[in-house]
Amino acid sequence: MLKPTLNLPTAALSIRIQNGKKEVFDNLRKKYVAYTPEERVRQYFVHYLIHLKDYPQGLLAAEYSLKVNQLKKRADIVSFNSFGHPLLLVECKAPEVKITQKVFDQIARYNLNLKVDYLIVTNGLEHFCCQLDFTTNSYSFLEDIPNYNDIV
Repeated sequence: MLKPTLNLPTAALSIRIQNGKKEVFDNLRKKYVAYTPEERVRQYFVHYLIHLKDYPQGLLAAEYSLKVNQLKKRADIVSFNSFGHPLLLVECKAPEVKITQKVFDQIARYNLNLKVDYLIVTNGLEHFCCQLDFTTNSYSFLEDIPNYNDIV
């Protein structure tokens, strides 16, 4: 089956076959992980953030652990400032997963804990970025994903 072409720049990923399963090296977690469709989107999106949007690799986390209503969850990608304060949260889905209200509800639940100002939802084909305003309890969709220096 052909993989859909992602709406992201190409990335030179390190892929291997281990015990008959395809794995990709995650530069953020510093280990090989299962190369699932969602992981493919995450890896390409991380590459995009670092190489085109100037997010420092050392200030990004993949599969970031957090608690939501006493349940352990993992945020796909979180960007931090140099003081360790979270700035941006990304929820990645596989390309075949439609971006629906349910996906936005999921990232909003994660943000109850993190309280970042920027939320991104992507399936590798479509990307949506919102800027939150906690003083007015409102949000606005942005035309483009902001560069790191624009949000710190």
